[in-house]
Amino acid sequence: MKKSLLSIIATASILFYFISTANAVGGDYQPFQKTVDTQTDYINGLSYKDGKWYISADQINWYEGKEADAEFLKNEPDSGLDSAPDGYYIVNNDPSVKMYEVSPDAVVLMQIYDKTGDPAEITTEWNEPMAVDQFAKLFPKNEVLDLSDFPYHLTVKDGVVTKIVQQFIP
Repeated sequence: MKKSLLSIIATASILFYFISTANAVGGDYQPFQKTVDTQTDYINGLSYKDGKWYISADQINWYEGKEADAEFLKNEPDSGLDSAPDGYYIVNNDPSVKMYEVSPDAVVLMQIYDKTGDPAEITTEWNEPMAVDQFAKLFPKNEVLDLSDFPYHLTVKDGVVTKIVQQFIP
């Protein structure tokens, strides 16, 4: 009896450790860290030409936290609110679209997308890696979740996109 109880306690402890560790690694949202090479865009579409992927994108200004509150109050003084709804704010003063080549080695990190066609099965998985080909295949599918509704942080080096990170929005 003591061996069984000890075995159950040991198993439960190990299981609890792994669950806690998994959550500590990727369980919470972390704001995107901007760099000199990053910009935030709405992606309008992807196209494939001469063996290369291209993204058409509309650059926006993405704000979070206190910065979002300040921009929101500056741009929406008559809203009746004292902070940005949901903790973020988007400004798009120039709706022009630019075309960017995508590196064949580009990293794509997704937060949420339709994996099965069942809305009840959509879950958030922080920074889930995906190949550019897979992203391009999923992007036009908008029956369950429209990926064009999300902003994306693009890392652009010498005019070529080397990283695409989907911005989660609540």
